[in-house]
Amino acid sequence: MAESKRRSEDAGDDRLNDETVDDVAADDATDAEEPVSRGGTATRARAKAESADDKKTRKDTDRVGLFARIGRFFREVVAELRKVIWPTRKELLTYTAVVVTFVAVMLTIVAGLDYAFAKGVLFVFGNPS
Repeated sequence: MAESKRRSEDAGDDRLNDETVDDVAADDATDAEEPVSRGGTATRARAKAESADDKKTRKDTDRVGLFARIGRFFREVVAELRKVIWPTRKELLTYTAVVVTFVAVMLTIVAGLDYAFAKGVLFVFGNPS
């Protein structure tokens, strides 16, 4: 009998602890829904600085010559190509085999459907010869 009382008392305490945990979890959920400020003043200052840069006249942007722009383009192309992870010979052959096989399978499917539809049209409308 004493044990059953203890168990019921313990169960009551557990329920009390569960309610407390649920209340804390509910408070955390409402905090998560509120927007978080991330220092908006710094971004506003940057936006103001960028808008000041946008006020440049057309003459400021046209000072770079045609050959300088072409040279810059090729330098940027080379810089981007250095970032590329080139496949090894084995990977390249594997990818090529996969593509050729896929194209061959799709070609077979399309040719089969074309043949079937052509025969179906001839069957429905008759052969005029």
